[in-house]
Amino acid sequence: MKQLHKQSTMPISHTPKLYSPKSQKHIRSLPRSLTYLLREQRLLFIFVGVLIGSIFFLLQPSVNPLSSATPSADQPPRIFSANRESSVRYQDPNYEHNLGTRNNYRYASGVGRIPVGIGRKRNRIVVTGGAGFVGFDLVDKLIARGDDVIVVDNFFTGRKDNLVHLFGNPRFELIRHDVVEPILLEVDQIYHLACPASPVHYKYNPVKTIKTNVMGTLNMLGLAKRIGAKFLLTSTSEVYGDPLEHPQKETYWGHVNPIGVRSCYDEGKRTAETLTMDYHRGAGVEVRIARIFNTYGPRMCLDDGRVVSNFVSQAIRKQPMSVYGDGKQTRSFQYVSDLVDGLVALMEGEHVGPFNLGNPGEFTMLELAEVVKETIDPSATIEFKPNTDDDPHKRKPDISKAKELLNWEPKISLREGLPLMVNDFRNRILNEDEGKGN
Repeated sequence: MKQLHKQSTMPISHTPKLYSPKSQKHIRSLPRSLTYLLREQRLLFIFVGVLIGSIFFLLQPSVNPLSSATPSADQPPRIFSANRESSVRYQDPNYEHNLGTRNNYRYASGVGRIPVGIGRKRNRIVVTGGAGFVGFDLVDKLIARGDDVIVVDNFFTGRKDNLVHLFGNPRFELIRHDVVEPILLEVDQIYHLACPASPVHYKYNPVKTIKTNVMGTLNMLGLAKRIGAKFLLTSTSEVYGDPLEHPQKETYWGHVNPIGVRSCYDEGKRTAETLTMDYHRGAGVEVRIARIFNTYGPRMCLDDGRVVSNFVSQAIRKQPMSVYGDGKQTRSFQYVSDLVDGLVALMEGEHVGPFNLGNPGEFTMLELAEVVKETIDPSATIEFKPNTDDDPHKRKPDISKAKELLNWEPKISLREGLPLMVNDFRNRILNEDEGKGN
């Protein structure tokens, strides 16, 4: 025991420590960022990088913007910035159409990469009812100019086939949703197109139609208020009812039957306009209102009850064209691309509206039938039927306000646009007949 006690009390020799906190005291006292640079020769690498970069720019003067600022005597001056943009726009008539499909940068000789459209940001836009034939053209136009687009549609009248060509596009999204129910999105602009627009569809479920006009518009206006988005309502010429003023100006308050079979649509749109203006005045929402007159074009529903689609479908199928009443009631027909141009001009402009968007060219139903016969089948016949309730006798827009404030007017006449619609209808009707085994 004594021996063990002696061993335990003997001094133990220690090997010298490799690390001493005292020896590193001067390093700890330095700022953390400076300590980082001093370790592992990082400062040397920084100086070497700066030196290599300086040598590169000295040996390659063509990439230096300063070297191109003063042209030599035998070199013409280059055009930059807005001047160059203006010259490209002037020389290329398809500049606006191709702008959305170009890359984010283009190369100008000797000046590296120059951003395109630097003054305009990419918008994130929602289009309700975007699977319809108007929505199709609008969505295509917005994506072509470089925006991100979300389509919200419940496919009551819209068709998913209209949007198949956009599936896989990173700037396109499709949400199956009924706007009668709220939805949460983060967008810059809202084009509110959702609502059945043909008598066949809105008379099928009139209560749902007016709910779409009222609750759907309320939900989208509430969304616009929460996120600070611009809101555009697509109203209709039906707010004028069976008008006592001809042509109709935006100041005309209309002549509408509030309890008729068409009032679910007529009064629904009038209420939607009221809600839109109340949100504008009371909540500061930035709004736009478009009153759309009769519109036609490819991808319309084949049997939606509207006069142009009815006549075209019947003439292709070798059926008599149905003329209701005496055929002397008038309508004005605009091609869908003209309408889309007007909607975009309205959204991008600074005026609330309402604005009439339509073609002031006026046709009776009998005159329209003759144009369809000339385009499709000169041997087509006409069948007269009793007129429907509350059918307006005259309908023609006064578009002087849109001309003055939006710099917009339709460009495509009925005889120019109708063949484009006929080709689409003929292909779809033939495919439909083949599917039935005819």
